[in-house]
Amino acid sequence: MAEDSRATTPGASVWLHERPAGKRRSEQPTGLDRDRIVATAVRLLDTDGLAKFSMRKLAAELGVTAMSVYWYVDSKDDLLERVLDAVHGEIALPAEEPDADWRDEVRQLAVGYRAMLVTHPWTAHLIGEYLNIGPFAMDFANLSMRAMARSGLAAEQMTGALGCVFQFVYGYGTVEGRWGERFRASGQDEDEFYADWAGTVEDRPGFEQSIDLIKHRSVSVAEQRERDFTFGLECVIAGIETMRDRHLRT
Repeated sequence: MAEDSRATTPGASVWLHERPAGKRRSEQPTGLDRDRIVATAVRLLDTDGLAKFSMRKLAAELGVTAMSVYWYVDSKDDLLERVLDAVHGEIALPAEEPDADWRDEVRQLAVGYRAMLVTHPWTAHLIGEYLNIGPFAMDFANLSMRAMARSGLAAEQMTGALGCVFQFVYGYGTVEGRWGERFRASGQDEDEFYADWAGTVEDRPGFEQSIDLIKHRSVSVAEQRERDFTFGLECVIAGIETMRDRHLRT
């Protein structure tokens, strides 16, 4: 079993093919199932990151042989697709109501998507690597589409609007997740780490405007980040409304 058997194969996905019937149930490794394998993989990825993740480490964490894991998944690729979908299941989806405000639904979906990217920084790479069409990911995508459909946009505009929202969140959450890994690795508090960085560039030419903004910031780095995300998301939503209204007037 190859650890990376099909990551570069166009159209390949664990969700697009049926896994062949396994061995007799009596031959299954005891105390092991796919849910436990996926949950353990998520924990290892959160702790060690994607670059250090391997099926051997996973098997050792589970207390089984690597071949025992392959009883449940065909390859490392198959497992990573399942892991990616599993963490999409952590996103709290808004309850769908006929008269729900689409903007509130989009805000909740955006906040949940960002939280997933920040909590599990490795997901940013996997989203671009795999098709990401598992059941949890599709629930998220379909609900997003239904929310946007209530915005009044023309049908041909909806995918562009959704792309605008979630590409903004993807970019914001990816950078935020990587930043979190960096300052935690330093062993410093986030504000201390940021202050040290600012101190190293304070007297360098070309950084004057950035340093001036830092000096006039009255809240913590985390508080400023929340403000920036909220404002940015509101700009995206306002832009969608503006484009909708412009289209309706033409």
